[in-house]
Amino acid sequence: MSHPDRQRRRLLAGAASALALGHVPNVFAQNFPSKNIRVVIPTGQGGGADRLARVFDDFWGPLLKTHFEYQFMPGAAGQVGYETYIGKRERDGYNLLFGNMGPEMIMYALQKPPYKFPQDYQYFCRLDVDDSVIFASRKSKFTKLEDVMAEAKKRTVNVAVSRLPHPASIGLLALGQATGAKFNLVPYGGGNPTSVAVLNGEADIGALPIAGVVAQKDTLKVLGIFNDEHKMAAYSENAPSVNKVAGTKIPALYSSRSWAIHTEAIEKYPERFALLERTAREVFDNPKYKEEYAKTGAPVETIQYGDRALCNKYSNEMIALAEQYRELLTAKKGKGKGKG
Repeated sequence: MSHPDRQRRRLLAGAASALALGHVPNVFAQNFPSKNIRVVIPTGQGGGADRLARVFDDFWGPLLKTHFEYQFMPGAAGQVGYETYIGKRERDGYNLLFGNMGPEMIMYALQKPPYKFPQDYQYFCRLDVDDSVIFASRKSKFTKLEDVMAEAKKRTVNVAVSRLPHPASIGLLALGQATGAKFNLVPYGGGNPTSVAVLNGEADIGALPIAGVVAQKDTLKVLGIFNDEHKMAAYSENAPSVNKVAGTKIPALYSSRSWAIHTEAIEKYPERFALLERTAREVFDNPKYKEEYAKTGAPVETIQYGDRALCNKYSNEMIALAEQYRELLTAKKGKGKGKG
């Protein structure tokens, strides 16, 4: 029988040889994660991204046997958070970003930041598909989308949006271009302040993803949806599609939140990334996840898992959409209440 010290030396020698050849034994992968996961969210605390990330990590954390720490960094339509994550966070798999792919890929296309997609980062776990809607306060004189269209042909209607580079913003601008209606977009730096602006009458109407609006269904009313499939009928009092009311052909416009990671971490630590991918996917199979998600007031139908390939496809579609509407997005400037 071999002496224990001799066995130990052989094991260490084998591990050293494997490392020299660039192969990491599975025993090393099993030690990940050995500390908390740090997350950058490129919007303000308390918004939709915050809500979705925390509900998700309640179930993801136990699978990884770790906890999540968040840093919220609104600014420049998300650019501040992305630049911090890509330029100042270690590319080791312990640092993730939780972003809203739609508006943040539109921002990427329009603002040309100093980082590159997908060379510097990639999304790998989509959580939801959240249709953009036009909404108003229940105390507003606008009770249906036809009222808004008629008014916007008489005067400029002020529209609260969370940020200019956003699918919902594209929807209003495309609607105005197609029908001659006049809309002034005013960015408020997040979903919550956008809703408040509509509720207090500072803006005539608003445009946001549907989940945050129907969560306030007692005070806010959906007037129209930028999606002809109309999957959210039960949550929107059967609000019509914008295209049906206006006779337009605007493409479906929606947001999708997703976890993202440094591309270098994917390449350098494939075992770590494989664990993150696998366990994130497993969250969606847990019925309790949907139960907790529903408690936020958001429709559980918006939960739709998407893998890295689907996320990349959607991201590239958003870049193309931003280029298509670049002139409208860069020509319209509101009185923004925030930088997010």
